[in-house]
Amino acid sequence: MNPWKLKLSQIRALLAVAEYGNFSEAALQLDITQSTVSHAIATLENELGVMVFHRGRHGAQLTPVGERILQDARQIQSLLENITHAAVHERGLEGGTVRIASFRSIATHLLPEAIARLHQVHPSIQISLLELDELYQLKQALIQGQVDVCVAEMLGGEAFETIHILDDHYVALMPPQHGLRDAQLTIDDLYRYPLISSSYDSCSFRIRDRLRELDKRLEVTYRIRHDSSMAGMVQQGLGIALMTELAAKPVPDGVSVCRLPFPLFRPIGATLLKEALHSPAVYAFLDALQGIGAFADAHVS
Repeated sequence: MNPWKLKLSQIRALLAVAEYGNFSEAALQLDITQSTVSHAIATLENELGVMVFHRGRHGAQLTPVGERILQDARQIQSLLENITHAAVHERGLEGGTVRIASFRSIATHLLPEAIARLHQVHPSIQISLLELDELYQLKQALIQGQVDVCVAEMLGGEAFETIHILDDHYVALMPPQHGLRDAQLTIDDLYRYPLISSSYDSCSFRIRDRLRELDKRLEVTYRIRHDSSMAGMVQQGLGIALMTELAAKPVPDGVSVCRLPFPLFRPIGATLLKEALHSPAVYAFLDALQGIGAFADAHVS
């Protein structure tokens, strides 16, 4: 007898018939025809040279040798499951780590939803999060291989591929008792208080260039590094803070949010190196991240 002639389909049929006690129910559970199950068992018995089942009016019952063979068949089933689990784990579908670089505002208000979605499907994938302040730091971390993906303002350049998630619009944080009746500011309203902006390059340059396009007399008075400090200054009546909606959260008591008199936003998305070999865990995270687009749009405003 050549054991290599035995087929996994025969082992599968053996296990099913032993569990359900008859060929028809086994075929139903395996989603195959009863004749296919009968042929698999008959071929198995022919290869082994022994009867595995007694057939009768009350179904199929294991013979004594069939009982012993069943124990080994269950071990084969267990080993096959171990092989499958090891392969899936290696592919990153049930394990692995996704290394992410992001801004604080993105890490606070967007990533938790994406990670929650990821873990609903792949709970064993681990997340490593690196919070950085400037775009050049994100770019450096990606190029040097410190992270797999950046979730922030999308990086430009031929070396990168990007996935757009949402547009994070700029708003104005207004001090208490500002006296404006409309949540939509005008250019004249911007002259009523000193202007406060972020000192980070990407944000600072974007606001500076937009203000110069509108009126060269509009200048930023305060450039502050941290979002919470900007909001605190607004709360004390020191000026109007121009910042993105995500960065503005949580809005301090007494401070109101108004729309700017011009459209301005930063595009938020995922950036990866084109030439890098990414694990399935990274792609699973990207799938979860893209799924939060509608959620984020509904909660940013």
